[in-house]
Amino acid sequence: MNHLQITRFPEADYVTAEGLNTLVTNLSYCGDDIRRIMITSRYAGEGKSYVTMNLMRTMAGIGRRVVLVDTDLRASGIQANYRLRPDKERLDGLTEYLSGHCEIEDVLYETNIPNAWMIPAGHEAPNPLQLLEKDKMRLLIDKLSAEFDIVLLDTPPVGILADAVALAKYCDGTLLIVAYRQGRQKEIGDAVENIRQTGCRVLGAVLNEVRFKNLSNRHYYYNSKRYSSYYSKRYGKSTMKSTKKDSKNR
Repeated sequence: MNHLQITRFPEADYVTAEGLNTLVTNLSYCGDDIRRIMITSRYAGEGKSYVTMNLMRTMAGIGRRVVLVDTDLRASGIQANYRLRPDKERLDGLTEYLSGHCEIEDVLYETNIPNAWMIPAGHEAPNPLQLLEKDKMRLLIDKLSAEFDIVLLDTPPVGILADAVALAKYCDGTLLIVAYRQGRQKEIGDAVENIRQTGCRVLGAVLNEVRFKNLSNRHYYYNSKRYSSYYSKRYGKSTMKSTKKDSKNR
């Protein structure tokens, strides 16, 4: 078994962690048949890879056997941002497997996160769409779904490239990552329609990069009687004061 160290993976803050826990809970209500999940966005920079990586860690943390497949063979955000270090000389990944240079066991890595495995993107491919549309990709996802509880596919943006649409037909459902107040609402509808045309269910959207100062219930959340005692016990009075101050400055 190959091993992979994810050396740059900061812990999520409390609010983010609670949001991820809610997301995992909501996904569990989608049904037992939703096990192969594609995560995409309209375009680059909406936090798609960040959500995918944290979703993997959160699911693994509750005992689910999770494998993440990085299908961004053009410009992997995961490889660029999380410093993946394999226990061998080369970081072979999906590109090498689909192009016939190695087998599944050569590109499947057990990570330093318990219950979490990963197939990285590997080297940049000159013809990613041709590789992803191979029947070999479908067989890979089928094999992984037979061995793991959850298969997560981090894909390129659906609004820019055809790669995600090509992968959607292999998945049980799709999560669309939408950055707050970025782009046009029509682009969300276009992305959803492109995915649905493949027969893949759209499970919902994750609103990312929200600025709390723009939300009217921010003050209520931290200062209501219902929550103030809870935060005081959990974090202490000094943290509560800094939290209130931060809520005004953000």
